[in-house]
Amino acid sequence: METKCQASNGSLPINAYVVGCLELPCSLPQNQDVEIRVVFKAPYMLHDMKTRAVALMAIPINYPLGPNEVTCNFLNNSYCPILEGEIVEYSLKMFIEPWFPTIPVTIEFRVEDKNAVSVWCIRLPIVVVRPQ
Repeated sequence: METKCQASNGSLPINAYVVGCLELPCSLPQNQDVEIRVVFKAPYMLHDMKTRAVALMAIPINYPLGPNEVTCNFLNNSYCPILEGEIVEYSLKMFIEPWFPTIPVTIEFRVEDKNAVSVWCIRLPIVVVRPQ
């Protein structure tokens, strides 16, 4: 479902999917959380990680994830520090704001280590839609 990032570095994870999305672009309703689940292998010991989201429009626009950017708080089968080679499942929840424009856009999600080096990155085409 996901493709390699272009705006930032980082390998593809083992698996990534958007809950409830069966085909691209994923339709994400305003005023709701979207959940992205990612399985990745730690390339080295990871103590702290942050999740970043960038909307790729005419210019890249960083979208702050607030408390959800603390990757270690949303690991499903492990906890930080993560050992080198460990397979980890992570769930990112992101609120789709009511003011998000209802247009197709590509978003890159990445996880960075404490030195801002990308651990993994995915590129995801979406379209924001009005709630049903």
